[in-house]
Amino acid sequence: MKTAVKDVMTSQVVVVRRGASFKEMAVALRRFRVSALPVIDDEEKVIGVVSEADMLAKAALIDPGVIDGLVHHKEVRKAGGLTAGDLMTHPAVTVRPGDSVEYAARLMSNLRIKRLPVVDAGGGLVGVISRTDLLAVYDRPDEQIREEIQGLIRHEFGADPHLAVTVEGGVVSLQGSPETAALGRDIVRKIRHVQGVVAVRDRLSYPDVYPIVAGPVL
Repeated sequence: MKTAVKDVMTSQVVVVRRGASFKEMAVALRRFRVSALPVIDDEEKVIGVVSEADMLAKAALIDPGVIDGLVHHKEVRKAGGLTAGDLMTHPAVTVRPGDSVEYAARLMSNLRIKRLPVVDAGGGLVGVISRTDLLAVYDRPDEQIREEIQGLIRHEFGADPHLAVTVEGGVVSLQGSPETAALGRDIVRKIRHVQGVVAVRDRLSYPDVYPIVAGPVL
């Protein structure tokens, strides 16, 4: 089972428009306890995102010594911004409802962002996904994970269905003797990508990679 962004996203989203003031955005971030606000146009399409980091550039102006550290022109421009249009990061990094949670997680990790707007094919906002939402995949019951792994072993590998699979707290323990070492490694690698799996304890008894062949008795 693969979980899509639409399965874990939040559909009720706090948004602002291009002309929203700094104060309005600061109040919204604090009141709704979010780390970023999608900026939408009159057609409800996402045109940018204002994050806490974007807002902090303005706050830095309070200390005259800090502005000297804003060496990038973009940071200096944002420090002088008054509205969402001035402060937002654009174009916004977004995901689609059908994208996998793994894809969304990679984007967040690589770009070091905490939330992603979710948009439809026309760019319209349909939700938002956060780092916390991504952790929802680990809510899967252990028994459900175990059943998926057993089906994977039977149907994808044609391996012995009697390989012992136990799951506790999302941690999979795998015991038994695969026909070959390569098959065993492939099974373990595939299990690591089953959603909800926290870790895999490989306790398989692997056959010798280089079996000893008896020679003629002299």
